[in-house]
Amino acid sequence: MSKHSPCCEDLQRERARCSFNLDELTNIIDGGKYATEHRRKIDNILLSDPELSDPIPPDYLSYEERYANELRKTTHLSKTQEEKGLTMRDLYTVHGLSVMRDGNPLSLHVSMFMNAILGLASKEQQDKWLPLVNSFKIIGTYAQTEMGHGTFVRGLETTATYDPSTQEFVLHSPTVTSSKWWPGALGKTSNYAVVMAQLYTRGKCYGPHPFLVQLRDLDTHRTLPGLRLGDIGPRLGLNTNDNGFLQFEHHRIPRTNMLMKHSQVLEDGQYVKPLHSKLSYGTLVQTRVDIVSDVRKKLMCAVTIATRYSAVRHQSELVPGEPEPQILDYQTQQYKLLPQIASVFALTFSARALQEVYMNTVAGIDDGKVDLLPELHALSSGLKATAASDASSGVEICRLACGGHGYLSSSNLPRLYTSTTCAITYDGENTVLFLQVARYLIKSFRALRRGQPVSPSVLYLSVQPSPVYASKLSNTEIVSALGRGAQWLVSRVEGQLQQLEATGHQPHAAWNSCSIHLVQCAEIHTRYFMCEAFVKKVEDISKDASHGVREVLGQLCRLYLLHHSVSASGLLIRCGALDTNMVGNLEKEVCKVLKSLRPQAVNIVDAFDIPDHFLGSTLGAWDGNVYQRLYDEALKSPLNKTDVPQAYYKYLRPLMKANL
Repeated sequence: MSKHSPCCEDLQRERARCSFNLDELTNIIDGGKYATEHRRKIDNILLSDPELSDPIPPDYLSYEERYANELRKTTHLSKTQEEKGLTMRDLYTVHGLSVMRDGNPLSLHVSMFMNAILGLASKEQQDKWLPLVNSFKIIGTYAQTEMGHGTFVRGLETTATYDPSTQEFVLHSPTVTSSKWWPGALGKTSNYAVVMAQLYTRGKCYGPHPFLVQLRDLDTHRTLPGLRLGDIGPRLGLNTNDNGFLQFEHHRIPRTNMLMKHSQVLEDGQYVKPLHSKLSYGTLVQTRVDIVSDVRKKLMCAVTIATRYSAVRHQSELVPGEPEPQILDYQTQQYKLLPQIASVFALTFSARALQEVYMNTVAGIDDGKVDLLPELHALSSGLKATAASDASSGVEICRLACGGHGYLSSSNLPRLYTSTTCAITYDGENTVLFLQVARYLIKSFRALRRGQPVSPSVLYLSVQPSPVYASKLSNTEIVSALGRGAQWLVSRVEGQLQQLEATGHQPHAAWNSCSIHLVQCAEIHTRYFMCEAFVKKVEDISKDASHGVREVLGQLCRLYLLHHSVSASGLLIRCGALDTNMVGNLEKEVCKVLKSLRPQAVNIVDAFDIPDHFLGSTLGAWDGNVYQRLYDEALKSPLNKTDVPQAYYKYLRPLMKANL
């Protein structure tokens, strides 16, 4: 049904209470009026194209049929892109993922593969390969992770040994654990890959470097000699991404297929090192910004479904003898869903803040400045890990908030969860990323103590905040309390590291002994960054926003700060940033803000402006016709094609007739 179909009475009443300009809030979420217009243009193209529909619900297809169905749609999008004059990123990332029910076989091509070419290839290499990438003459993926090594890139076993006599690199997989394992689109889709391998030249290893490797014949699509390729089998989710494996058997590629924007191997085998060892971070950062955007979109869908359903579902008695209320009227339901709505905005504004740091860093690199790279790496690592964790737990909270119906595939909540939780692991496992952030924090803290300059995001570690005595804390004071908590924890853990090393522990042993608290340092630091970004963005927007939008954004920001300061109250009390009375006041205020936001909950998720087709949910459609949709979807089950299934005659009837 279209967005303008009549909706049920419950949702009509919810929408009649809207206190703000819906389009204005939508524009803020999208990043401006033009961004909204552009997105809606693409949405309309996708929604009006019958080729992007699913004649048979994907849940009833075989593993191979599901892959073929999504490949059919994603290749059709490439033609649409050319016809409509759009970019690949328009159709294959945020928007294209909406019509791909269980993964997009070409998503790695337009994300990590393209980012790697843009970020790691020289100008000459880009001029040669980008036209082929953009026209889908070559279809690629990014092959870094191995069966035995993932986030620890220095441990990769695949080798690329330079042979000056032929000016070729010889790629080899020396062990089964060196098999490239997990790259999306590697199994059956890609004919090229950017492969990370240990570079050997003149008898010396220079660590992992990127190489462009052809995998399959461009005419027959057959695997090239010297390679073994395949699909790794069904996963928890994203089963049409054809995640694959790759093994090399002394496979040769030209010297010029090493991506040489930052480092090179000359014809005689001489190695030319990069200006800075972290210059390759740019590719990962853009990918991590994309991940934050993707998981945010999944959380938006989940909380839209759960909020609308909670306004339609009536259950139990809030007042004895009165009709069953909407479950959204229960405070416990509000506490599940409204913080997730606030989290969508926090992720949105934090990602934009990170993008600004990224653009400033890239501009500096072009001028030969690389001093901001460590900060960029730390921020992108922390935000990717936090976003993946927040969105994953948020989607699961939304699923549970929908009761038994949320367990149905037709709710789309199980699929949203499985396609979100994987982000905790891929492109940097969360715990490992947090430990990298912690290393940056400890290093920065020690630099500050020596009077050395540090990056803007960690300057707060040197500030001595004054105690807060107010009964009601301002937003700024709550953010400062989180910063004080991070500062106290970093200082405490740094002291523990020093003490362990002073008593004879090796630095790596001391680090491992403190690793739980180091992760906590990174988590609270990243939360501080997100809260600060949220407050700043709301203050900036409020200068020009209408009264209704200012009120809603202010309440959402306040709820986010309250929710996470209460969650971190143990730390904040220990460090003296808050006392128990303050925490009690914050807890009471959470309940007040929930009550204040409750009348606008449906309207806020409406402002996310997600068409029903993209939600793909029986529970979350715009008109609230939940129960008829549930029944209609059930009738599509293949088991309902016949009254008595063949399995009855083959198995059940003989059991019933047997003399046991």
